[in-house]
Amino acid sequence: MKKILALFIAFYISIPVFCQENQMGTITGEFNLNLKSYQEDSLIEAEKIEEVVLSNAYLNINYTRGNFATGIRYESYLNVLDGYDVEFQGNGIAYKYITYSIDGLEVTAGNYYEQLGSGLIFRSYEERGLGIDNAMDGIRLKYRPFNGTYLKGFIGKSRTHFTYADGLFRGFDGEFNLNEMFQNNNKTKIILGGSFVSRYQERSVPNFQIPQNVGAYSSRLNLIRGAWNYSAEYAYKFNDPAGGASEKNYADGNAIKNNLTFSKKGFGFSIDFQRTDNMEFKSDRDKDGQAYLINYVPTLSKQHTYALLALYPYATNFNGEIGTQIDMYLKLKKGSFLGGKYGTKINLNFSRMNALSGEYGQSFLNDNIDYKPDLFSFNEELYFQDINLEVTRKINRKLRTNFVLANQTYNRDAIEGHPYGTYGVLNSSIIVADISYKISRKHSVRVELQTLISKQLEDYSSDPLSGSYKNGMRESAEGNWSMGLIEYTISPNWFFSIQDMYNTGNEYETKKLHYLNIDVGFIKGANRFEIGYGKKRKGIFCAGGVCKPVPSSNGFSLTVSSTF
Repeated sequence: MKKILALFIAFYISIPVFCQENQMGTITGEFNLNLKSYQEDSLIEAEKIEEVVLSNAYLNINYTRGNFATGIRYESYLNVLDGYDVEFQGNGIAYKYITYSIDGLEVTAGNYYEQLGSGLIFRSYEERGLGIDNAMDGIRLKYRPFNGTYLKGFIGKSRTHFTYADGLFRGFDGEFNLNEMFQNNNKTKIILGGSFVSRYQERSVPNFQIPQNVGAYSSRLNLIRGAWNYSAEYAYKFNDPAGGASEKNYADGNAIKNNLTFSKKGFGFSIDFQRTDNMEFKSDRDKDGQAYLINYVPTLSKQHTYALLALYPYATNFNGEIGTQIDMYLKLKKGSFLGGKYGTKINLNFSRMNALSGEYGQSFLNDNIDYKPDLFSFNEELYFQDINLEVTRKINRKLRTNFVLANQTYNRDAIEGHPYGTYGVLNSSIIVADISYKISRKHSVRVELQTLISKQLEDYSSDPLSGSYKNGMRESAEGNWSMGLIEYTISPNWFFSIQDMYNTGNEYETKKLHYLNIDVGFIKGANRFEIGYGKKRKGIFCAGGVCKPVPSSNGFSLTVSSTF
């Protein structure tokens, strides 16, 4: 390992600065520093951090010339920001690769990210906001032997923090565009694909025969004709015993996802259906945490960017869920009565996720139980539902508006893994108004006003273990929230923002708190600086259905980013 690192470092030192000229190749990269201070605040349950200041930072450097590319990434966690895995500690070159292409073959040695199909059986990716980076370390080949034929295979180990997991992965994927293969100009385009991946992990457990090789496969179809697009993927994972030492689950896993879209000028819709059963796949069977997940099951819920719409986000349930999502887009014509002078955009979204049928909500198989849930049923426990309407309209050359009306149902106990009756099932009605006004050529202001009205749907007061709060909850309800934000921009360099989230409806009077945040940013060329101060609420942060708990915090923050 040390010899490989030495070769990489020697190579980069040998590249002169003038190689940024095209004839010598191109160097690109990026730098990011995220530094935060932490102050103890008992009211919001922000804990004391011994180091006072924590930081995450990285520097990417990439060099390309013709069909050759190489790169390294240096990472620094001194110490890692609160809310991330504490195993991210120290400094080091965590990502390095060399890639070249010749006659349709691409070879990568070192680190790489890869995804088979939509990721149901394998996805190696990076999501810095969640602290996820399960990059592979090994060899990957991509080959295009004929028109319309795309093949790739890999072997390697998955990164976990600054080390690698025990599991050794081997994978293969093939995709075939039939129209390209047969030079067919038919209006209907057909794309077929299939994947297989296996994990080898040596394990010896008394009284159990644990499979050391666990495989998973998937097949997919994509049909395109005019404004229509249909895609489907089915995945199957062989038994991968998990659970307590006395109750291993030997059931296989499976998942299916379907998507139908239609799009033309001014109108479009998308319909999704997805069912997941026992599909958690890890790089190390014996470890827990996001760092060890090696597959990806996307959530069907809309990924909101407004604070109160994302207050209670949905996390994909790998063990078992069935869900659907319907999106409809409409653009009213410019100059019409409803569209106004500049036109009006309308987006209607509906999503719903339920547990699978039966007592367990997932397939289960051991010496005492053999249970498989119904294939199609939305009659079981509701996990999450979101109905939202968004209307975007430009009033005149200076004024733009965006309004959102939503209703969400959030089964907090089931989604966050609390005992039933801890928080219950929340129903929230949310209103958002986002108004932007251009004062002059360089000056603009944006205002956000949001409100969330929450109520409890379940009554656990008859439960002998219930608490003393409303509806018998064992934890107090957060209740209603309000949020206001004002952002002032002086183009192209400066921006200022003040945001306040106020928990107006908390059952505890002492917890009806303001979460005030102030930010100032400066941008010049490829460099961006931002400094802020404020309080962050404890909660769940999600990206694409993958979530992590975020602790409360109070303090300053500094972000520096640069690209070259």
